[in-house]
Amino acid sequence: MPLYDRLADLSLVVEEQERTTQERATSSGFDRVTTTIALSGAGETGKGEDVTYDTEDHERLVGFDVDLAGEYTLAEFSERLDDVALFPEPPEREVSHHYRRWGFESAGLDLALRQADTDLASVLDRDPEPMRFVVSTRLGDDPSTDRLDAILDAYPDTEFKLDPTGEWDDVLVDALADYPVRILDLKGQYHGTTVDQEPDAALYERVVEGFPDAVVEDPALTDETRSIVDAAADRISWDAPITGVDSIRDLPFEPSWLNVKPSRFGTVESLFDSVEYALDRDVTLYGGGQFELDVGRGQNQLLAAQFYADGPNDLAPSDYNDPDVPTGLPTSPLVPGDSRGFRW
Repeated sequence: MPLYDRLADLSLVVEEQERTTQERATSSGFDRVTTTIALSGAGETGKGEDVTYDTEDHERLVGFDVDLAGEYTLAEFSERLDDVALFPEPPEREVSHHYRRWGFESAGLDLALRQADTDLASVLDRDPEPMRFVVSTRLGDDPSTDRLDAILDAYPDTEFKLDPTGEWDDVLVDALADYPVRILDLKGQYHGTTVDQEPDAALYERVVEGFPDAVVEDPALTDETRSIVDAAADRISWDAPITGVDSIRDLPFEPSWLNVKPSRFGTVESLFDSVEYALDRDVTLYGGGQFELDVGRGQNQLLAAQFYADGPNDLAPSDYNDPDVPTGLPTSPLVPGDSRGFRW
């Protein structure tokens, strides 16, 4: 039975709704704002997290009426969301429609599972496994290994996901080659964000050659970069373009790797259809985070533990994103505990 079909007929009753907003400084130099969506009914509460990036979109949501009261199956709840305005005015970015939709859909899934007194693994007949994770960090405007050294001093077995920039020269790449770098995100598929990276053939070649065992994520394909990307096709991964099955089919070549960020898919159906499509084709998956501050990170970790636990999951506990490296954090792998609903 397809994964989504195992979930679609779950029933849920929505009686009340509550939303809370949280904010936190990050090691990437910006303050992250997200909104937790809580749907309650029949004595249970389901939660999801809206990871829209623009603070203004969260501020506009405060006090905005999103009427979802009623009795549904999970599939009917999703259909209801098709007809409900989730933004009081158009969001700052088009992709935010998916981010907010996922916040409500994941809350609905959590509520449905809790009202059925069960959990995601039981319904999907999956056995969660310890989830390996990497820590994602940037190296600063004048890039150096200082941040990596600070993390490794506290947690010696940490592995990393890094974002190469045009400032990465041969000296830095040579130094980084001694570090456990598992993913390099070129961000060539990002557009209209503060982290966009213009395609740079020299940088791509430096990264591909300097890290022969690392996954290389989201290159831009141009006349200058195409041959470099093609030569490393078996370790090229895609993130920003992946929003559903059609987006996987539309990639420039059959993927070997994909980064799964649930909020990019918008709906529960699109997420599970895409995961199943990729696994059926032996694509290696790993989870990606978006600086979640509440239940969203744990939900992403739970999905990873069930479907791609051994991947280089960019799903370290959120405290790893603090500007100063905290002490006493969990280390990889994270061991799943008992859970109800759609929670870690």
